[in-house]
Amino acid sequence: MFKQKLTPQQALQKAKHFCSYQERSHYEAAEKMYSFGLRKTEVEPLISQLIEEGYLNEERFAAMFTGGKFRIKKWGRIKIQHELKQKRVSSFSIKKAMKEIDEQEYMTVLQKLVVQKWKSLKGEQYLNRMIKTTQFLLQRGFESDLISKAIAVVREKESGTSK
Repeated sequence: MFKQKLTPQQALQKAKHFCSYQERSHYEAAEKMYSFGLRKTEVEPLISQLIEEGYLNEERFAAMFTGGKFRIKKWGRIKIQHELKQKRVSSFSIKKAMKEIDEQEYMTVLQKLVVQKWKSLKGEQYLNRMIKTTQFLLQRGFESDLISKAIAVVREKESGTSK
């Protein structure tokens, strides 16, 4: 942490740098400025200035966050929404970002994860495989009804090939 308090102008320059190399939520930017020793009355106008100058954009942040977590980390919608709420992103921006996820791609990713997990539990009893696969995907933030359908598809393929 900083030992000395920064002036609002110094904090603004640091915040611009902070926001320019990676998309940030308004909350993250405000927390960073509080860490510089600024008060709420000093932070709010600076946040407004960052928004006006294009350094902060909640919708852009939500879309980038959603896309990255889905494509790179293979997170489901529930976990992404939860994380965005933790970052205090508005419901409107969250809903808009969720529409960015292609439904077909979402189902493909879910199916691949089910197959991977199911194969990794080959020596397990059937019920344990079901439970562990379901738990794994719930932790990843996928919806339970979609998980059940995806597991049913994998089981169908498995029983169809073993006959």
